[in-house]
Amino acid sequence: MRSKMFNSLLVAVAIISVSYSYSQASGDTRKNDKKAQSGQAVKTEGSNAKTPASGNEDPILLSIGSTQISLSEFKSVYDKNRGKDDAAKDPKALDNYMDLYVTFKMKVKEAEEMGLDTSAAFKTELAGYRKQLAQPYLTDKEVNDQLLNEAYERMKWDVHARHILVWLNENALPKDTIEAWNRAMIIRDNLIGKTVPAAMMNEYEQMVRKDIENAKVKKVKDSLEVRLNNIKNLGKDLSALNAQDKFIVAAKTVTDDPSGKGNGGDLGYFTSMKMVYPFECAAYNTKPGEISMPVRTNFGYHLVKVEDKRPARGEILVAHIMINAKAGIPKQDSINAKNKIDEIYAKLKKGEKFEDLVKQFSDDKASAAKGGELRWFGYYDMPAEIENASFALQNNGDISEPVKSRFGWHIIKRIDRRGVPKFDDIKNDLKSKIAKDRRSSKGKESLIIKLKAEYKYKETAKAKEEFVPILDSTFFQAKWSASKAAKLNKTVFVLAGHDYTQTDFAKYLESHMTRRAKTDPSVVVNESYKNWVNETIVNYEETQLDRKYPEFHALMQEYRDGILLFDLMDKKVWTKAVKDTAGLNEFYEKNKNNYLYEERSDASVYTAATEKLADEAHKMMEKGKSEKEVIAKLNKDSQLNLLVESKIFNKGENAIVDANWTPGISPIKETDKKFTFVKVNKILMPSPKALADAKGAVTSDYQNYLEKTWIESLKKKYPVNIHKDVLAQIK
Repeated sequence: MRSKMFNSLLVAVAIISVSYSYSQASGDTRKNDKKAQSGQAVKTEGSNAKTPASGNEDPILLSIGSTQISLSEFKSVYDKNRGKDDAAKDPKALDNYMDLYVTFKMKVKEAEEMGLDTSAAFKTELAGYRKQLAQPYLTDKEVNDQLLNEAYERMKWDVHARHILVWLNENALPKDTIEAWNRAMIIRDNLIGKTVPAAMMNEYEQMVRKDIENAKVKKVKDSLEVRLNNIKNLGKDLSALNAQDKFIVAAKTVTDDPSGKGNGGDLGYFTSMKMVYPFECAAYNTKPGEISMPVRTNFGYHLVKVEDKRPARGEILVAHIMINAKAGIPKQDSINAKNKIDEIYAKLKKGEKFEDLVKQFSDDKASAAKGGELRWFGYYDMPAEIENASFALQNNGDISEPVKSRFGWHIIKRIDRRGVPKFDDIKNDLKSKIAKDRRSSKGKESLIIKLKAEYKYKETAKAKEEFVPILDSTFFQAKWSASKAAKLNKTVFVLAGHDYTQTDFAKYLESHMTRRAKTDPSVVVNESYKNWVNETIVNYEETQLDRKYPEFHALMQEYRDGILLFDLMDKKVWTKAVKDTAGLNEFYEKNKNNYLYEERSDASVYTAATEKLADEAHKMMEKGKSEKEVIAKLNKDSQLNLLVESKIFNKGENAIVDANWTPGISPIKETDKKFTFVKVNKILMPSPKALADAKGAVTSDYQNYLEKTWIESLKKKYPVNIHKDVLAQIK
């Protein structure tokens, strides 16, 4: 798919719109030529035009050859591209647009006649654009809007939370899920002072004991034993502690988050879009001081304790001076880096400018080029040391003491600070972030639920379950074949009256299998079945978009025509003009006087380091010495004594040449401690440029010529009839 010359912006309406705007700006009314006005190419009729299928509800506006275009088809494109007051400003605006539209449609028809719409490349490209255009229709807009508003409202608040993680594989077996859930609930009950149900504790202990028995590695057995004992003793360990200390001690004891064992599960403050969505929801929906129910993410189950909520501190803009001092560097280098940052800080304290010191010393060259300035940032956008030091600065212009991060040493200067931006200012950015976040799946999930009802989805669960015994070890090696399900051909589910069978599901399984660790086949079947159903529903909905959404159908038509037009113009005009060297040369010879050099000066500009050197050079030139002789004498000791630029100058290219636009030697002029004069050999009168020098302009004009003559031939090939009475309905 094209990435440069054609993209989603280059569609039919865009091409028409640009041409239309240009014709208005230049005052070109695009009148038909004499042949067209006489009816040989374009014929305007006053007779009534009927739509074959619907009487006069949507009359035919025009025909191009055998192709008929209805009033509604033209009007949808015209209304989309015209200005509100076009007709009031220019009575001919509609006629001008019609001329452009007719030309465009003739080109598209020619592309169809040439079969460009049947090529594999065209079909592939159009299918790619269809995928892009379909995306907004394949999700629940209401849910997406709710997610957008929810994210923005949460951005107004910062949350300080701690968590305890009970790790669980994203595709865990049911028994492992139950074990993790029980463990999380036992921890939570102990934290909130609730008696743990004996049945839950017994079930959990039995499951862990079984894991210990099945473990083949002693290290794993010992680890599981420690985990079980920690859970069994947790209540006793926490009994004498207050609520705050309980959570910290529990996190250090039982969390599966390695960092949490050191910091008591402390995550600091964060805001919306900084955590995985389920965790974010738990944090924002839990009151300060309370502990959430276990919340599942792709990491496992989390218990979230909210410490505080406060109005968002927003974002900050800072500049920094950085000295590299990454972990692992030699000790002396680390000492040198610290000494260097301290010396720089001392210079700042004495009044030296921050920006000057950035340029001289900062090892962050990318930011140094901008005075040390970084991008706007908030929580979790920078290393914590930089964030904390930056937000601690109270006023614009304040400078921090040296701060150490994993990158090295920093001195930070506050430039500006702002609160949460207005919704409209960050709406598009938020949309983009949500689209990349897992929460975006909620819109599709909601749509699938609605589509199941709309298309009367009905499944046969037993037919799905019959795949469990035939998913053998070859499936997990990505060697399984759908032929192993050859005896299965029951209907698995029905959608929009169409039966989807076990054979279809077997083919899906074969085409989507990958090498993976062996797991419970029932888990794989359920996961794969759900994905297959969802993909089938969404794919079916995509086939219905043209029927359900007229605006989508119209947009696809515009993209189709736009791609065809691009391909046709490339073949008939753009590439042809570049490759047709004989035609280009002939066109140039006939029109060479359109490509003239302006009056130019054949001159030499002499720039001397001192006035004495300039005087000596000036006198030598007046005596008729050559440029070579002058340079040889004056630059004997230094090549910087006298600089000479000899060339043909255009007007406006050199100020001293412009000021002395007559043959001869000018007086010496001092500028910025340099002494300059010019010798003008002759003034060149306007003359045709060589083709090589004017090739860009000549090629462009030749393309316009090719297009113009080609359009004339199209007008003869495809007679155009415009129904004047129908066109008047738009006016």
